[in-house]
Amino acid sequence: MAENYTYTITKKESLANSIYLMDVKAPRVAKNCYPGQFVIVKMDEKGERIPLTICDYNREAETVSIVFQAIGSSTGLMAQYKVGEAFSDFTGPLGRRSELIDMPADMLAKKKILFVAGGVGAAPVYPQIKWMKENGYEADCIIGARNKDLIILEDNMKQYAKNLYISTDDGSYGFKGNVNDCIKNLINNQGKKYDLVIAIGPMIMMKFACILTKELGIQTIVSMNPVMVDGTGMCGACRLTIGNEVKFACVDGPEFDGHLVNFDEAMKRLQMYKSEEGKKVLRNKEGATHHHKDCECH
Repeated sequence: MAENYTYTITKKESLANSIYLMDVKAPRVAKNCYPGQFVIVKMDEKGERIPLTICDYNREAETVSIVFQAIGSSTGLMAQYKVGEAFSDFTGPLGRRSELIDMPADMLAKKKILFVAGGVGAAPVYPQIKWMKENGYEADCIIGARNKDLIILEDNMKQYAKNLYISTDDGSYGFKGNVNDCIKNLINNQGKKYDLVIAIGPMIMMKFACILTKELGIQTIVSMNPVMVDGTGMCGACRLTIGNEVKFACVDGPEFDGHLVNFDEAMKRLQMYKSEEGKKVLRNKEGATHHHKDCECH
């Protein structure tokens, strides 16, 4: 691991089994980033590009917080890095910032918002909840996971959420059931009313959350960061169908109207993209729309 790179790790914390938080010294990113955006991390010159949503930032300390799960070779290697070591590249901010930030203040003040964070999705939810509180707005939040040991950022979220609800599939902590069960409990049994749901987590979780909120008539925003690979629109991995339009999560998002996302297509595409044969099939089928129109490959 090289020692002369700029992007030094100033803090490392284990949040749960194989889930880590790191603060990275990145002055330019820290100065310009907002909730909803992401960065691309490269461990060394030959390393894989890893897109990670921004969990937090400190403009004064010039640091950016990232959260990742060590599930592959690259993220497994990243998990071995220690405080004082550094990454070769930390590019960002990329993607579009949360639309909440640009919403007229009078409109946002009237919104009853529920954030739904599934698993590691708590990381990109946290800066949005924090931004809301620091700017005088309130929102509720659900953090869901399979069990108590996989709940992350609970204490951080408590500082900024109006009401924080925990749900676990096995009932080992908080409400017993998945996040959808928890949403239904809040609305049907506790009389809660929401105008907007922002759901971030695994693809399957976001899909079923959107099915539920569509039935309930609640506008829903999702973050399609799970489909990002290259992070610039060049690889074509994050090509999505949003309504009747082709979009790219890394350039046009990562946040979209959840009721317009074709989740089944996105999940099937992601599986195909894991093999060279699948990539070839997608390139041939999609032609000029396989990549983003402004990427260098055109």
